[in-house]
Amino acid sequence: MSENVVHLYKNTEPTTKAATVTALTVVPEPAPAKPVPLWVRSGRAIRTAVTHETTQTTARTVARHGLYTVNGGRIVARRAWDGKTGARYERMLRAAEAAGNFEVAEEWEDRLQRFREARHRRRMDLLHSPVDAAKGVAVGAGMSVGVLVALGVVMAINNHDIGDVITPLAAVIEFIGLLIRIVQIVWGPALTVGPFLALLALWTVGSKQQAAPAWALPDNIRSDEGEPITPSIVVKALRDLGVPALRNAIKEMGDAGAGMLGPIRIAGCGVEADVMLPSGVSTIEVQNRRRKLAENLTRHEHEVFITIPQAARTVRLWVADSGALDEPIGPSPLVTDDTMTADYAKGRAPWGQDLRGDAAALSLYQRHLLITGLSNQGKTVALRSLALWLALDKSVQFLMGDLKGVGDWAMFDGLATTLIQGPTDEHVIQVTEMVEGAVEEMNRRIQAPPGTVFPPLIVLVDEAQVAFMCPAKDEDKRPYGGAKANSRYFMAVRKIHNQGRAVNVLMWQGTQDPTNENLPKLVREGAHTRASLALGTESQARMALGDKAVDGGAAPNLLRPGLDRGTLVVASDGITIPAGQSSITVRTHYIPDDDAVAITDRAKALRDGVTTLTVIERGEDRDPLDDIFSVLGDASRVLTQDVLKRLAALNQDAYGKWSFIDLKRVLDGTGAEPYKSDGRMVVGRDRVARTLANRPEGDSASDAE
Repeated sequence: MSENVVHLYKNTEPTTKAATVTALTVVPEPAPAKPVPLWVRSGRAIRTAVTHETTQTTARTVARHGLYTVNGGRIVARRAWDGKTGARYERMLRAAEAAGNFEVAEEWEDRLQRFREARHRRRMDLLHSPVDAAKGVAVGAGMSVGVLVALGVVMAINNHDIGDVITPLAAVIEFIGLLIRIVQIVWGPALTVGPFLALLALWTVGSKQQAAPAWALPDNIRSDEGEPITPSIVVKALRDLGVPALRNAIKEMGDAGAGMLGPIRIAGCGVEADVMLPSGVSTIEVQNRRRKLAENLTRHEHEVFITIPQAARTVRLWVADSGALDEPIGPSPLVTDDTMTADYAKGRAPWGQDLRGDAAALSLYQRHLLITGLSNQGKTVALRSLALWLALDKSVQFLMGDLKGVGDWAMFDGLATTLIQGPTDEHVIQVTEMVEGAVEEMNRRIQAPPGTVFPPLIVLVDEAQVAFMCPAKDEDKRPYGGAKANSRYFMAVRKIHNQGRAVNVLMWQGTQDPTNENLPKLVREGAHTRASLALGTESQARMALGDKAVDGGAAPNLLRPGLDRGTLVVASDGITIPAGQSSITVRTHYIPDDDAVAITDRAKALRDGVTTLTVIERGEDRDPLDDIFSVLGDASRVLTQDVLKRLAALNQDAYGKWSFIDLKRVLDGTGAEPYKSDGRMVVGRDRVARTLANRPEGDSASDAE
C-alpha cells in the first residue's frame, strides 16, 4: 500500500478579520508505470535493426552480388545457346515479320538456312574424325620415333657409344613422365579452386551488364540523372508496361524487340523515336500508361511525351534529358533585339521554344486566338507577348479589355485605341460595348467596295470568363453574360468569329479554368489558334484544344501547375507542327513588366500618337467639337477616316453611325474644315484648337445644331 503525502497550503487572502486559514490537502502518490513487455521491446529492436541504413545497405550489397552471379550465368548460357543453335537468327526473323519488313525476314531466313547447312557438314565430319585421328596419330608417332632414332644414331656415331642411339627417345619419355607428375600435383587444387574461378567469371559478366534490379544497384548508379535512352531500355520499358499483347510479342522477339523501334534521334533537350506496335496493341493503350512508361525509362511523367504520327499503329516517344525541362529558356528576341519590327501579314511572333529546342514562332494573320489554363500559370504573359510583337507593326490597332484590372496591360495606354481595366459588372458592360463597336466596324468594312484593304483590328479581352459569367442586364433585359441568343457579349464575339477574319477584325481571348458555362462551346470552337496551359482534367483539355488534338496526344492536363508555368500546348495551323501531330508543346518566353514597357515605348515611337479611351461613355449629351479635339491626340493632323473610328470608339451611341458627311457638317464654318494633305482628307489639330479657343463661352457645336 502506497503512502500518502500530506502538503500544507496557506491561504494568504483573508476573508475576515480572523487569522489566515491553513488547509490540509492529501495528494496520493502516483502509481508506478507498468513495465513494457519483453516481446514489445524485442519487436522495436528488430524493427530498428531492419530499417537501419547500414542493414539496408548490407542487404542490397549481398543481393546485388548474388544476382550478378546468377544473371551472369544466364547471360553466358544464353550466349552459348545462341552460338550453338540458330536461336539468334530465329529471333531476328520473328522481329522482321512482326515489323512487317518481309524483305529483311527473307534475308534472315537465308542466313539461318546457311547456318544449318554448315552445322550439318560439321556434324557429318565428326563421324569420320575418329578414324582419321587414329591414322594421324599412328603416322605422327611413327615419324617421331624414326626421327628420334635417327638423331640417336647420329649421336652414337659422333660419341662412339652405341648406347646414345636411344638417348633422345629416353629423354622424351622422361619429359612426358614429368608432365604427368605435374598434372597429378595440380589436379587436386584445380578441382577445388575451379568452381570458385567459374563463379568469379560469371560475377564479372553480370557486373559488367549491371544484371540486377534497380533497387539493388549502388547509389552512384541509381542516380536521379536518368539513364541514357537506348533501344534495349525502350524495349524493356514497353515490355514492362502492363499490356499483355505487347509483352508477349516482345517476349517472342527476344532481344530483337528493338526491331519495333525507328532510329533514336536527338531532339532538343531529349531524344525522339517512333515505335511501331505489334499487331493487337492499340496506341491508346500506350498513351494511357504514360506515367508507368516514364518510370520504366527512369524519368518523371512530365519528361515523356507520347504523340501519334502519320504511320499506322505507331507512337512517337519524346523523352527529355533528366531535369532539362526544369531549366528556364532564354529571353525573348523582343527584349534582346531593339531593332525588331513586326509584319502582321507575313511575319511570325517569337513565342518561345518547342521541346526540341527549336524556336516556336506563331503566325497571327487572320486567326482568332484563345488561350486558357488554370489561374497563375502565365496566361496573361503568354497572350501579352503576342500583342507586344504585333504592336511593332504600326498598322495594327488594338481594342483591349482587361477584366482582371491589376495593371498587366497598363503599358498599352497610349497604344491601344481603347483600354478598359477592371473586374466589375460596369467594366464588363464597357467591354461588351467595345466588342459591339468592333462588330459595327466589321460590318462597315464588309460593306466597303471589293478589294479594299483594311488595317488589322485586334479585339483583345483578358479574363473573358468574367464577361461570360456577368449577371448584369441592360434596360431591355438582355443579359451581358451567358451564352444565349440574346447574350450581348456572347453574340458580339460570335459575330466577329463568323465574319471578322475576312476584313482583319480578330478576336483574342484569355480565360481560366474553362467550363461550358464560362467558355461556351461555340466560342472556343471559333478560334483558329487554341492554346492551353496546365489544366486539371482531360475534359478541360478537350474544351481548350478540341477532341482531335487530345486524341492525337495533346495533354495539357498532365502539365504540372506551378512547375510548368508558361508551358503551352498549341493547336494551330499558324505554327510549325511535326508531320502527323495535331499539336505542339511550347515553352514561352517570359517578358517582365519593365521590358514590356520598353517594347510598347518602341511601338509608340512608330505611331503618330494614339489617344487611348479608358471608359466608354453612354447616354449623355456630347460636344462633337470637343470630342473631335480629344480624339486627335498629339498628332498635328489625322485622317478623317481615323477620326471617325476614334469617335465611334469614344461613344458608339453618338458617333457609331457617323460618316464623312456628318464630320464635315460639324466642322464646316468653324475654320477647322477638313482639308487635303498628300492627296488624303485630314483634320488639323491646331485648327480645331483655335476654333475651340475662339468659341464664345457656353457655346458648343451641339447648340449650333
